[in-house]
Amino acid sequence: MSANSAEGQERVEVVLVKAGRTKIRYDGVLLHDDGTRIAVRAPWAGDVVRDFGFVRFEAGDVFTEYYWRDRWYSVKEVRAGSGALKGWYCDITRPAVRTGTELVVEDLDLDLWRSADGTDVRRLDEDEFAESGLAERDPRAAAAAVAALDELEGLARGDGFTALLA
Repeated sequence: MSANSAEGQERVEVVLVKAGRTKIRYDGVLLHDDGTRIAVRAPWAGDVVRDFGFVRFEAGDVFTEYYWRDRWYSVKEVRAGSGALKGWYCDITRPAVRTGTELVVEDLDLDLWRSADGTDVRRLDEDEFAESGLAERDPRAAAAAVAALDELEGLARGDGFTALLA
């Protein structure tokens, strides 16, 4: 069995919720769950190429996704089908909830990108976050989301980022 084989491994269904609605669901392989951090490997779940200008997500890409039950973010390592590291896409989310084979994560609009070489770190979708109304509806969640983005950016610009995923 190859290192990328899903044979004999536990499957999970990742459910990404946004504004109370399911945005996407996809199957992955559970790599690790220590009770706090959950790691899942899944192929790119989009049905079209997503070109952000600084990175493209496309068929054949493989995501190793890290979720926490006690942190307000997830980190997705993105690799091309060839295995070349593209970088890390980070979503600001409420803490993950795993029930059986379902892993539910609520997206809070804020995102962060870190390139493979670490030279490009950028905050994304702050306009969407402002327009979401979360600050008015749930000020505590909005504050936690902004704090999580600040924490992740600090890690991405420093030496602690890869240790987060070890």
